[in-house]
Amino acid sequence: MAEAADGGTIEVWGDGKAIRSYTYVDDMVDGIYRLTASSLVGRANIGSAEYVSVAQLVQTVADAAGKAIQIRYVEGPVGVQSRNFSNERVYSLGWRPRFSVKDGIARTYSWVRARVEARGATRRPFPSASQASTLSAG
Repeated sequence: MAEAADGGTIEVWGDGKAIRSYTYVDDMVDGIYRLTASSLVGRANIGSAEYVSVAQLVQTVADAAGKAIQIRYVEGPVGVQSRNFSNERVYSLGWRPRFSVKDGIARTYSWVRARVEARGATRRPFPSASQASTLSAG
């Protein structure tokens, strides 16, 4: 998104309908800290109960970037359509995510944009899916 022009088009694998849960890194670190300091034994999921589609995620990033973006859905790996994990074990420690997807993306996007701008034109952009398939076909 940071490399896309306002009004430009980006390619997204799949149809945008896959559902995921994203958790901001500060929330993950807090959850990991709480788990390591606890007496819980065994597996525990640390995640947000806020589920978004890939299409919603792309729009959230575009909003954070202040860009109007067109999406071209292309074939590519998308994984399972949806995943659902229980956070009850980490919730028992008093942990809850503090940042929504929108807030986490807003905080992360400014960091990404700064690095892309610092990099400037010293690196070629990633090839599109059609270019990549042409390159790998040969």
